[in-house]
Amino acid sequence: MSTSRWGSRLVAYPEDAVRRYREAGLWGTCTIADELHAVAGAHSERDAVVALDGRLTFRELDERSDLLAAGLAGLGLVPGDPVLFQVTNRLGAILAWYGVLKAGLIPVCTLAAHRGHEIGEISRRVGAVAHLVEAGTRGFDLVNFALEQQRDHPTLRQVLVLGGTGTTAGVAIESLGADLDPRAARRTVEEIQRGIGPDDVAVFQLSGGTTGVPKVIPRLHAEYWYNAAEYARSWGWSAESRVAHLIPIIHNAGIVCAVHGPHSVGGCLVLGTADPDVSLPLLAREGATHVLLGHGHFRTVDLPAFEAATAAVNQIVLSGTKVPPALFDELERRGLWSGQLFGMGEGLFLTTRPGAPREARAETVGTPLSALDEVRVLAPGTETEVPDGEVGELCCRGPYTLRGYFDADKHNATAFTSDGFYRTGDLAAIREIDGGRYVTIEGRIKDVINRGGEKINAEEVESLLLRHPRITGAAVVAMPDPRLGERGCAYLVVQGKPLTLGDVQEHFAALQVAKFKWPERVELLSEIPRTLVGKMDKKRLHADIAGKVAAENAARQDNAAPATTSGGTL
Repeated sequence: MSTSRWGSRLVAYPEDAVRRYREAGLWGTCTIADELHAVAGAHSERDAVVALDGRLTFRELDERSDLLAAGLAGLGLVPGDPVLFQVTNRLGAILAWYGVLKAGLIPVCTLAAHRGHEIGEISRRVGAVAHLVEAGTRGFDLVNFALEQQRDHPTLRQVLVLGGTGTTAGVAIESLGADLDPRAARRTVEEIQRGIGPDDVAVFQLSGGTTGVPKVIPRLHAEYWYNAAEYARSWGWSAESRVAHLIPIIHNAGIVCAVHGPHSVGGCLVLGTADPDVSLPLLAREGATHVLLGHGHFRTVDLPAFEAATAAVNQIVLSGTKVPPALFDELERRGLWSGQLFGMGEGLFLTTRPGAPREARAETVGTPLSALDEVRVLAPGTETEVPDGEVGELCCRGPYTLRGYFDADKHNATAFTSDGFYRTGDLAAIREIDGGRYVTIEGRIKDVINRGGEKINAEEVESLLLRHPRITGAAVVAMPDPRLGERGCAYLVVQGKPLTLGDVQEHFAALQVAKFKWPERVELLSEIPRTLVGKMDKKRLHADIAGKVAAENAARQDNAAPATTSGGTL
């Protein structure tokens, strides 16, 4: 139903691949809505979600999302209609997620921080019919924003409001289905789900690119649930697991690692927010056993509340950037097991799971999640594999990795190899440790500084910077230079007193790093700026340093000014 609707705009998995994945027991035959209903039947009175604003058992989540789905159908929304999600981490977001899926609608995972530039293009590209927003968000009125986006839009008909009870704008989703009989709502959901196949589009995720409007990633019911269920199995989760999540939930990592993942085994999502002052006490009260920490939360380990928050934790997964060795060491000193995750909305997950050697957990992002994942490291721009140990482009194909972006024929022509491997754009290498082959991420293909013909990989320099005991964040970018073309500038987040350029150079000398790789300028920041999806915002840093260099050059005749150390915020 919802796959055929998209026609040639959707790139399907090859039939032989679908057959292989299903025969191997990876892809199931149910929709995500039916998977949740089955789990709820087996774990009805267990906690499904515990958030700062309330909690739901599996029975409550199942019944209330049935009612919401029936209410959405009553608005005239039909299976296959895309619904933009712009909500934060709250209990109603999870209820809305499953309610939308049960109504046969397709969540489009935008972020609360997206604005007209992104929302306008994304919603038109997918033909969004409804826009779910949250009332009362601090600093920006999402409800009025959604109403503005609806004007002159060719397809947007409904503005749905989470937490909007009592307002006149939009439809308060809390009221949808409230007057219906639960048994009748269940029959409505069952009828809708009978018309949906396991290989139909379930969700539209968005790419995590650092420039331009994100590309649309179609995720299918069977493969998306498998992605999450395999993630849960890889960590050994069970119905006793209580999985904490602090970063945006309506995002690929949130859905796979924190919603579908624990729910696939009857486990509980402990849903916090980015604010550790309120989230860490929640983790402590609810006995979280597993927590995913993105880069923005690496420093929570230094907070007084961290010890109580992790009293029951047996797994901490670190994701989003190179892990500072000092952080890994500190977690280990506290008796906390930690591993790494490298994942993408396009599919592939790499993790250092239980059983991985310490060296692999500390210095690599691990191995592919699925036995049927295929990973190659190719010489950039070619289809030639490089030997283990050499750096090339990470390419992948497998049972939960897309075969093409939605409605993007031109881009797909260069984003995939001739045999269907997705070109991630990430530089990687295969490293052998204790007989196993582990992947290290070495940067992005375009993240290279050309210093007079010498190529410097920015992520390599960032990793070296993070080995300094007082550097907690690092981003290296090219700054313009009239003689060499480019030199390296290091933006740093530092603990304690400021570091000078001389301090950094002493650090690189002690590490015996080739001199051409040394940063030639240091800028100190309180935090590294990030894009809306959490990646380093190097475009912003490039613009900042280019502006500073231009202003300095204009202020003096001599272009050979000494490197400086400065600080501030962007």
